[in-house]
Amino acid sequence: MAFRLNMSDKGKAWRIELESEALLGKKIGDKIHGKEIKDDFDGYEFEITGTSDKAGFPGHKDIDSPALTKKLLTRGFGMKTAEPKGLRLRKTLRGSIISEDIMQINMNVLKHGHKKMNEIFPDQNKPKEEKKEEAPVAA
Repeated sequence: MAFRLNMSDKGKAWRIELESEALLGKKIGDKIHGKEIKDDFDGYEFEITGTSDKAGFPGHKDIDSPALTKKLLTRGFGMKTAEPKGLRLRKTLRGSIISEDIMQINMNVLKHGHKKMNEIFPDQNKPKEEKKEEAPVAA
């Protein structure tokens, strides 16, 4: 099972694909030490802010299970704000516990480690001009 981790820090985001069982059983809102994810993240501390499963259903922090459930929602999480006032819809949501069905995990950086994120991910978040120069030119 490969997880796509999206790590955000002050307006920048880094992506990594990881095959690890260290995140199984964690919940949305849990704090994780970076060394559990990968040795490059030594000293970092992350908070899980959200998940998405293989079918695209979002994880909801109020559901304490890894299963799919249907929940009656009003305005807020999972609902558009432009909906008429008082509208309630039943939506399918994934629980907050990370299982094998989860594909994407969103995280925030709480504490920085020894290496900077730019050193760990040298090919991500470059200025657009540099990316264009590196692209191969078709003749």
